[in-house]
Amino acid sequence: KAEFSASLLQSSLVKLCIGMIDAGKAYNTANRQFVNGIQELAQTSAKDDVIESSLSKFAENLQEMINYHTVRKYGQKQSLSAHLRNGIAVRRDLRKFKEAKKQFDKVSEEKEAALSKNAQAPRNKQHEVEEATSILIATRKCFRHIVLDYVLQINVLQSKRRSEILKSMLSFMYAHLTFFHQGYDLFSELQPLMKQLTGQLDQLVMDSTKERKDMEMKHSTIQQKDFSNDDTKLEYNVDAENGIVMEGYLFKRASNAFKTWNRRWFSIQNNQLVYQKKFKDNRTVVVEDLRLCTVKHCEDIERRFCFEVVSPTKSCMMQADSEKLRQAWIKAVQNSIATAFRDKAEDAEKMDRKSSASSGSLDSGGEVKERSLKGESSALQRVMTIGGNSSCCDCGQPEPRWASINLSITLCIQCSGIHRSLGVHFSKVRSLTLDTWEPELLKLMCELGNGVINHIYEARREELGARKPQPGDPRHEVEAYIKAKYVERRFVQRHSEDEIRQKVSALSKQDKPLSGCSDARPSGGPSASALSVKSSDGDMKNLTDGSREASSSTLNSTGLSGEDLEVFCEPKQLTPGLQLYWASFSRSLPDMAEALAHGAEVNWTNTDHENRTPLIMAVHGGSLASCEFLLQNSASVNQQDNLGRGPLHHATLLGHTGQACLFLKRGANQNAADVENQTPLSIAVKAANADIVTLLRLAKMNEEMRESEGLYSQSGDETYQDIFQDFSQMASNDPDKLNQFQDS
Repeated sequence: KAEFSASLLQSSLVKLCIGMIDAGKAYNTANRQFVNGIQELAQTSAKDDVIESSLSKFAENLQEMINYHTVRKYGQKQSLSAHLRNGIAVRRDLRKFKEAKKQFDKVSEEKEAALSKNAQAPRNKQHEVEEATSILIATRKCFRHIVLDYVLQINVLQSKRRSEILKSMLSFMYAHLTFFHQGYDLFSELQPLMKQLTGQLDQLVMDSTKERKDMEMKHSTIQQKDFSNDDTKLEYNVDAENGIVMEGYLFKRASNAFKTWNRRWFSIQNNQLVYQKKFKDNRTVVVEDLRLCTVKHCEDIERRFCFEVVSPTKSCMMQADSEKLRQAWIKAVQNSIATAFRDKAEDAEKMDRKSSASSGSLDSGGEVKERSLKGESSALQRVMTIGGNSSCCDCGQPEPRWASINLSITLCIQCSGIHRSLGVHFSKVRSLTLDTWEPELLKLMCELGNGVINHIYEARREELGARKPQPGDPRHEVEAYIKAKYVERRFVQRHSEDEIRQKVSALSKQDKPLSGCSDARPSGGPSASALSVKSSDGDMKNLTDGSREASSSTLNSTGLSGEDLEVFCEPKQLTPGLQLYWASFSRSLPDMAEALAHGAEVNWTNTDHENRTPLIMAVHGGSLASCEFLLQNSASVNQQDNLGRGPLHHATLLGHTGQACLFLKRGANQNAADVENQTPLSIAVKAANADIVTLLRLAKMNEEMRESEGLYSQSGDETYQDIFQDFSQMASNDPDKLNQFQDS
């Protein structure tokens, strides 16, 4: 029974071992999944070298442990199979044991029967006694043999059971010993890395604690800081690699009946204005083509900081978070519109060159060639004759075909693209062969040129050791140089206070009679600053301000008497703005460009001289090119002096028809009245200047036509454009034709 019970326990142990092996398989499967998760986490942390390398090393070692564990389970399975085979042999021995026991029990009974028969044999019957004795002896011999066999089977069974149990358990324990020894060796190799990471972890904890304290200090600083002007930083980049020129959050007014406002993520990309409701949502296109739209401020609605993008088919009302952001978005849209036109022009130029080269015999090719030659003769060839203009101003590339009109320089196509990315407040780019050039703008381009501008903007380049880019240099190097040159103005020569005083004094004391200017009258004509006409009652009525310009016939073009001018020529405000002020009057475009390079405000006002601006002084200086230069550099065409007179007033008073035409084309307000309630038109009528009267009345009619035709009307008809073009041509190329006066 004991042996049978032990056999049953062995069978139960085998089943438990099978269950343990199955659980080990599940454990290894879960471990592999865990290791795979560690490896995936390491891959997603590729930017962090410490985490990526540590997790990869840990995953590798844990995978080794799983492999060891798998091998151990395989050994246990093999041992279990052998044990099962041995179990079959033990059961066979157990059957022999049972057979031997049956024989033992049978012989024991026979022995008992022989003993009983021997005891019952009568003493007087000798043959019965001998027979019983012989049977007892034989039975005892048989019993001994059977007992030996029975004991042998018992000993064999016990020996095999003991050896199998010990052998199996010993193998199991050795397998565990090997597994844990391998694990110990494996993790012993990993221990230096773990110690290193422990040190790094301690440092991370310290850094985190420090960062938390710093953040708490920042929180306390935030409580005291003024965030009224804390706007999001927006950058306009026309050459962004992802094609997104500008992006950020704006409120958009819905087109439904409720006119609700929703916050959306807007971006300018691929010549389109688009927005997204959420980051991963599809883009909704607001404007298909920016060249077909315009942008304007909206001050007539309840919300602040609003602007509107208008296209021929629809309009979109948007709201920025601040005035600064609104201006940034408006400027970005305007720049994108300009860039879209320039890119279109570049493509057209490439197509023109390709067409003229490959299909010169075709009619279309002939038209392209004719148009190209015409453009070169009207703009390109004239500009190229100026010193330094035959090569790019910034990199030296020969035969440039682009220009910066506010800087009056020529550029290659690569540098022109970089100039466009600076923004129109730094550089306004135009094609020399594809764009239409106004006469006054072409005249301006011929006044300065690459040589003059480089003399100003590269004065200290060699002193500072800066290398000028060469054709074929990488774009990022050229871009860095151009930004340093025009945005940071790093190479501009800084003048001392004495040098500024001498320059301003020299400019302010120069006498520039109107007879020598492009818009001037003949010297025999009436004084330009003291116009006198006959009134209806026959008296002579002076049209000037009375305090300065009407004091005597000796007044010069500044409106100051000789005595006042001598006192005023001593500069009191030694600023670049004052240099620009007098350079504008002296018609010295290089000095004007130098003043702007030194940071002069183009709309600077001279408080000692009736708050006049450089543009007003350019009018008195009589130079059309000086006025155009200031306008191209963002001078205000409607800024007034103390007498309420803007540049158009002064041009009308002086009879400068070309300048008046220029200001009207740039949107000057012809309805503005000065302190004497005189408008430019009333001044021109009293002065009997038929040309300026005609221009003012045409401009007024054109404005009324636009207002009557609605928001999307074009700016005037062909007659208006032709007349203004004729006046511009005469003012720039043949000013004597405008020097005519009428008495009534």
